[in-house]
Amino acid sequence: MMNSLKTTMLLSLLTVLLVLMGGALGGQGGMMIAFVMAAVMNFGSYWFSDKIVLRMYNAQEVARSDNPAFYGMIERLATKAGLPMPRVYIIPDQSPNAFATGRNPSHAAVAATEGILRILSPEELEGVMSHELAHVKNRDILVSTIAATFAGAISMIGSMLQWGAMLGAGRGDDEEGGGLGGMIGSLAMAIIAPIAAMLIQMAVSRSREYMADATGAEICGKPRALAAALGKLQSASQMIPMEEQRPATAHLFIVNPLTGGGLMSLFSTHPPMEERIARLRSMR
Repeated sequence: MMNSLKTTMLLSLLTVLLVLMGGALGGQGGMMIAFVMAAVMNFGSYWFSDKIVLRMYNAQEVARSDNPAFYGMIERLATKAGLPMPRVYIIPDQSPNAFATGRNPSHAAVAATEGILRILSPEELEGVMSHELAHVKNRDILVSTIAATFAGAISMIGSMLQWGAMLGAGRGDDEEGGGLGGMIGSLAMAIIAPIAAMLIQMAVSRSREYMADATGAEICGKPRALAAALGKLQSASQMIPMEEQRPATAHLFIVNPLTGGGLMSLFSTHPPMEERIARLRSMR
């Protein structure tokens, strides 16, 4: 419940930021143009997300006859979650990781790397795949697409403001805040607002990860198994990084396939692993 409320608040902040940016641009016209452009790009990606990301990682679809144990596990967990059976894929990569994609539960796919199938116990793998099915159940692909649309529109408006400020396009005369003061204000908003929007978008993603952990633990009924799996994945994925590291799809994976700490943690799509594990271990 708290993570759902947090997501709603963060999306509301993005909405307010978009309106403020639209006002700074000089009206609703530019705001609507940027929003429509961002919506077309992001929802086009959302509609075809399964095909795009699965092809990116050379994921191979498997049937029951190809891997009866893994396929049967997904089938059992999907039934427990009240979901249609998703398509099942294996990624030919030794780095242990997994993700879910698809625009809705009826068009979902779950994928696991060869590495994760190799290092996790059956109970730990159940926890991981329950987490991925939780993303499907919670419609996280849709939520992240909405956040990306707002952030993308704000970024576009920021670019418009930067060009307007550099070309001396103030908002009225000096008495109304135009001139040099208006140009500096526009430049400041053009730089700060897109960064703020990106941080909010990352916070939405982190909130959905916590929710998927909780929902996944409920699906499999073994929160400690998922906690143990996350601990293994954290260390193993650093020792064996993914062959293909794509920032645009990092948020999909159960463990961030990208490396970086310090200031970069602000821009991480995943919450701290220690906190995720602690929350799961506190569940009964």
